[in-house]
Amino acid sequence: MNEQFKKNRRDFIKGGMAVLGGATLSGLMPAGLRSMAWAAGSDTPEKKEVKIGFIPLTDCASVVVAAKMGFDQKYGIKIVLSKEASWAAVRDKLVNGELDAAHVLYGLVYGLQLGIGGQKTNMSLLMTLNNNGQAITLSNQLKDKGVTTGAALKKLVDTEKRDYTFAQTFPTGTHAMWLYYWLASHGINPLSDVKSITIPPPQMVANMRVGNMDGYCVGEPWNARAIADKIGFTAATTQDIWKDHPEKVLGCTADFVQKNPNTSRALIMAVLEASKYIDTLANRPKVTQLIAEKSHVNTAEEVIEQRFMGNYEDGLGKKWKDPNLMRFYNDGAVNFPYLSDGMWFLTQHKRWGLLKEDPDYLAVAKKINQIDLYKEAAAQVKVPVPKDVMRSSKLMDGVVWDGKDPKAYAASFKVRA
Repeated sequence: MNEQFKKNRRDFIKGGMAVLGGATLSGLMPAGLRSMAWAAGSDTPEKKEVKIGFIPLTDCASVVVAAKMGFDQKYGIKIVLSKEASWAAVRDKLVNGELDAAHVLYGLVYGLQLGIGGQKTNMSLLMTLNNNGQAITLSNQLKDKGVTTGAALKKLVDTEKRDYTFAQTFPTGTHAMWLYYWLASHGINPLSDVKSITIPPPQMVANMRVGNMDGYCVGEPWNARAIADKIGFTAATTQDIWKDHPEKVLGCTADFVQKNPNTSRALIMAVLEASKYIDTLANRPKVTQLIAEKSHVNTAEEVIEQRFMGNYEDGLGKKWKDPNLMRFYNDGAVNFPYLSDGMWFLTQHKRWGLLKEDPDYLAVAKKINQIDLYKEAAAQVKVPVPKDVMRSSKLMDGVVWDGKDPKAYAASFKVRA
C-alpha cells in the first residue's frame, strides 16, 4: 500500500465524510479508492451479509457474478445466494424476511405493493437487472397442425374447439404479461379463449414434454432447452414484443431499504459493476460456465451460451444474430428504474382484471422505484443516468407507451378482461 493511498484512506476515515447527493466522493477521491471509502466511515453498510434469492434463469447472471467474482466485497458486503424453486417462494421469503433482496419479476414487486399476487407489502425496486431475452415457446404438437405463428394459432383456436393451455411463471409477473400481450395482439383472449396456468421456470420443459401445455412464456435457457430437447419451438421472443423491455429487477421490501440504506446502495453498486462486466460480450463464455453450474441454472453450457451471445434459432430452421439480445448494462440504460416501466405493468394488471380500479400509477411508481438511491450508487461507479425518469417505447402492435396517460392506455385495448 503506497503512502498516498494510506494518506487518502486515513483522511477519509478521520473526516467521516458522508456522501451528499451521491456524487461527493466521486469528486474527492481517485477511482481506485472509492470501494475502500464505502467500507469505512458514515457509509459503512449496516448489514454486511446480504441474502439474495434467485431463480435458475440466465438473467440471474448479474447477482451471481456480483457474488462469485468479488464485486460485492469491493463495497463492504457479502452476497449470500439462495437458489429458490419458484417465484411464489421468492415472494414469501421477501415478505417474511428470509431474503434481504432478490432477482425478481418486475410485476411481482408491483403486485405485492397493491396486494395482488400476495400479501400487501410496501416494496422497493433498487434497479433493473436486464432487458430482453425471454420467449414464447409453442409445442411441436401445434407445429404438426401447421401452427408456427400467432395468426395460425388464432385460426386453430377458432376452428378446432378444445382446451388450449398456456403457462406463465407468476400471475402478476413479466412472463404472464408478455404472453397475454402476444396472444391478445393476435386476437386471442388469454383469459377466456385459452387456459392460463402458473409453472415455475425450471419445470416448463418437463411439463411440455408430458403434454400439460400447448405453449409457455419463460426466460432463458428454458426456451432454448425446449428446442434442444425437440419438444417445442420459439414463436416469438419478448424483444419482438417490446424491444429493450424491462424484465427482472433487484427487489426488496421498503422496510429493508429504510433500515439499510448504505447496504442497499452498496448492493446496487456491486450489481452495476457485475452488469457492466457481463455486457462485455467477450466475458460471456466465462459467465456462462459460472451460471451453468448445478448450484445456479443447472443446465448444459451450450444451451445457455447460444442465446446469451445473441445466436438464435427458432426450432423451425431459422437462425439469426439478434442485436436485441439479453442486455444487463448497455451503458446504464438497462439498469435505471424508469417510472414508466413500473407503471406499464400496472396498466396490464388493470387490463386483465387483476386491479379492479385504476391506481395512482405515477404515485405508486415513485414510491417503489428507488431513483434517488440508484443515482447515488450510479455516481460512485460512474454509470450514466438518463435525464428523464420516463421513457417511450413502441410495442409489437404499434401502440406507443410513454407513461403520460396510463389510465387511458389501460382502457384502450380491445382485447381485455
